[in-house]
Amino acid sequence: MNWGYVLSNAGTRDAAETTEPAMDAEAFQGFYERSARPLWAYLARASGDATLAEDLMQESYVRFLCASFAGDGEIAARRYLFRIASNLLRDHWRRRGALPLEDVPERFLMRPDGLAEMEARSMLEPALAQMRPRDRQLLWLAHAESYSHKEIAEITGLGVTSIRILLFRARRQMATLLKKEARVGRMA
Repeated sequence: MNWGYVLSNAGTRDAAETTEPAMDAEAFQGFYERSARPLWAYLARASGDATLAEDLMQESYVRFLCASFAGDGEIAARRYLFRIASNLLRDHWRRRGALPLEDVPERFLMRPDGLAEMEARSMLEPALAQMRPRDRQLLWLAHAESYSHKEIAEITGLGVTSIRILLFRARRQMATLLKKEARVGRMA
């Protein structure tokens, strides 16, 4: 994507209305380099579709730039970007529904470095595939991105109390699925 063009047209709603972009090209490039991979990983895991993750990621950055975000530092900007991505993901689910994780081609999944990670992944992926997209989303934000309940609430638009309850249920479901997976693995 030509980010220079997007930056030069950021905030433009029509030909008569223009505003300054929230970041200059150099600041955005650095922000993009630091945030693109985690954002894509979040969208790919939550949606179960690597191609959709690419599309949503690009749209998230375009909307981020057009919003003229005036937050307080990179951490706030990153949370705002994840909120935009979460809203786009939610809109997608409302329109069509997401693909299950097992339909994602293996080449798009991150490769494990060690044997322990490979074993953990072989148990996690089938369990994640059985979970609802919102539960995968919440678990990813909490554990892969290390966001607090408050930050997850800001990103998803849900209440902090709801996040606590939903994460508790998602973790409990994950534990049940992992125990089931472990029993099946021992029997095989």
